[in-house]
Amino acid sequence: MNDDAAEIAAAAARWVVEEGMEYGQAKKRAARDLGLGSRCRMPDNLQVEDSVREYLELFAADTQPSELRSLRELAVQWMRQLHPHRPHLTGAVWRGTATRLNDIHLQLFCDDPKSAEIDLINQGIDYQVGGTQGFRGQSVDVLSLSVLCPALSEHIGLHLTVLDHDDLRGALLPDARGLTTRGDLKSLLRLLENAE
Repeated sequence: MNDDAAEIAAAAARWVVEEGMEYGQAKKRAARDLGLGSRCRMPDNLQVEDSVREYLELFAADTQPSELRSLRELAVQWMRQLHPHRPHLTGAVWRGTATRLNDIHLQLFCDDPKSAEIDLINQGIDYQVGGTQGFRGQSVDVLSLSVLCPALSEHIGLHLTVLDHDDLRGALLPDARGLTTRGDLKSLLRLLENAE
């Protein structure tokens, strides 16, 4: 990593941990704060994740593990509730870098893209519909809601990205380091058990 990228990754890590920013936004903010132009080489997300882990070890080692566990336990609850839609946890809660400021991101691999929305309506759950880009570049719905996390005594954002069942085939491939970017309920329960 060149010096600018390393400096941006370190500064971005602070924004990710202290403000709950997503990596892209944190990198832009860090570059701007450091006075680096838009032509500087940005770190990739794995470099930022490494810096986030270092930051957590230095400044949040006493609180982050229990906050992460609370978020993962809340994710388990919602994954059980949404089981028919093949939920997979992704993002900071899955990767182990989340704090109480992070939202929970579940990807639902549905046979019918409207089934998850109908399920939430039938359960009387309020949500907002947004969008993002799917695996194949198509627009997909993101259903966002605010849910109480009793262990943290506060509301947490829960985002449900509605994907096609066929997208699941390639979704479990590991990244460049051999780590998965998402996991099903069984995998999450294993993480919780191994953390005890």
